[in-house]
Amino acid sequence: MYEDYSRQSLPSKKYRELLGTAFCVFNSNNKFVIENILKLDRYHYYSWYELIDKDSALLLTDIKKTITRESGPEIAETFNELVQMRARLVQSFQVTVDDGVDNQILATRYSDGRQEYITQQYLLNFIKLNQKLSDLLYDLRGY
Repeated sequence: MYEDYSRQSLPSKKYRELLGTAFCVFNSNNKFVIENILKLDRYHYYSWYELIDKDSALLLTDIKKTITRESGPEIAETFNELVQMRARLVQSFQVTVDDGVDNQILATRYSDGRQEYITQQYLLNFIKLNQKLSDLLYDLRGY
């Protein structure tokens, strides 16, 4: 598929919509995690500026010191899974698959050499898992 603004071959509009949504919901949750870390920081150790500049993967230690202490491991585990899935999106490359409307998609390669297509279902699963994290964070926040 092509667009007026690019002569490069692109995935379908639906695929790009899901990909954009995936990044938006992750970014929203990343900030929501930071909000909860700051809320639970009893000793005012953290600053918003410090946390906002951190790579998401590096927030896991801070989550464990604050959020996990208050609510158990589920939020940290879910966030970690999302960070790993997002890494696959960020480090992906575009490929051409079978002919059809969605023949341009992303794929990822793992350090062990395995490759995997990033399908619409992968993106939907990522979005759904982000919703789970958001619900957990809302429950923790209490309002």
